Amino acid sequence: MSTFFGSLWWLLVALGALVTFHEFGHFWVARRCGVRVLRFSIGFGKPLWSWLGKDGTEYVVAAIPLGGYVRMLDEREDEVPAQQLHLAFNRKPVLQRMAIVAAGPLANLLLAFGLLWAMLVIGRPDFAPVVGSATALAAQAGLHPGDRVLAVGERATPTWSELAMALNVAALDRQPVALEIRRQDGATLRRILPLQRLPASLDELRALAAIGLLPRHLLVPALVGSVREGSPAWGKLAEGDRITAIDASPVASFEDIAPLVVQLGDRGVPGMVEVERDGERLALELQPQRIRGNDGKPQWILGITNAPAGDPPHDAVLRRGPLAAIPAAARETGYQARQIVDMVGRALRGKVSVQNTVSGPITIARAANDFAARGPAWFLNFLALLSVSLALINLLPIPVLDGGHLLYYLIELVIRRPLGERALAVGQYLGLAMIAGLMGLAFYNDILHLVS
Repeated sequence: MSTFFGSLWWLLVALGALVTFHEFGHFWVARRCGVRVLRFSIGFGKPLWSWLGKDGTEYVVAAIPLGGYVRMLDEREDEVPAQQLHLAFNRKPVLQRMAIVAAGPLANLLLAFGLLWAMLVIGRPDFAPVVGSATALAAQAGLHPGDRVLAVGERATPTWSELAMALNVAALDRQPVALEIRRQDGATLRRILPLQRLPASLDELRALAAIGLLPRHLLVPALVGSVREGSPAWGKLAEGDRITAIDASPVASFEDIAPLVVQLGDRGVPGMVEVERDGERLALELQPQRIRGNDGKPQWILGITNAPAGDPPHDAVLRRGPLAAIPAAARETGYQARQIVDMVGRALRGKVSVQNTVSGPITIARAANDFAARGPAWFLNFLALLSVSLALINLLPIPVLDGGHLLYYLIELVIRRPLGERALAVGQYLGLAMIAGLMGLAFYNDILHLVS
């Protein structure tokens, strides 16, 4: 239940901030263009709180917090006294009307820039982009445990999050991508990841697993959790021992143990297992035991299980100084906008599932709660992405959205007269139908995600 209320709370915080800034963009430019604003509302429906400002604008917080609006003086909606006609929105030149409409999405882009700047100055805790294990395509490309990935294509990857995002995006296009790698000895190399070999039926949410990359921070530590009575390790290894080597081969994680035990067992003679125990290094002679596994196949074992692994500590921080964060935030805002546009294009071309492209309020609420739990920098990053998404969605040329109104005004510039009432009415109905379809798809995807 706490997750539900947490998700609801952070959804309201996120939407409240983004919608307020969006509508303030319309409001601020409208006032500068000499338009009288009658109401500035955050939310729809019955007002929960209202206040009449000295500027004559009614400020409202309404019951349904899934949006907002700025109501301006307009002859198409109400009768306007003759002495106030110069304050009506519809009487303003078309370029001013375009500026007022475009100000909302532009305000969201500016907000995204500010949020990303704040995130970079605060510092976002993360994990180093270091390879833990490499199999499949990653191994074919020549990646090894301990390699640090500095860049994917032209995208720098200072943390694992940037690396994961860049590889997930590159995997969608099924094209080879260049990786800049720094080896543990300091050598910098270039490797080509053959993403064209990914299966056509790949779920884009599982691209990293198909590529064969496991980050270092997700490796299970080589800590002994329990020792089976009567096994080769009984009486020699103890709970809490950290295994550092088997038969002179280093062990970095619990995943390294099984293949080394197989090699030692196949040799048929005892080998040395090196461990750290209470600050001391010990070398213990062990001979693996051959048993039949649950699948009926023979296997070599020492008779140990791994200790439960807790959350790994962050070992990297994405941070910039206040001045350096300005161009970095601008680049990141542009990058996020390009990725969203490209993702929509991929969805339209059938290269990516619409299920993973269009999300509704339930998915957004769950994500908001998750990012808020990670800390303020992560939540700012999430808000920035949401703000960019809101800006671009509103710029779609769909009637009832800002982009649809801009389309009307562009047509007006070309034909040198406003569109007729009939054309506007038809556009409104089409726009409402398209928005209803998108909302239905979003809720459908939400339900699918919940079920899965």
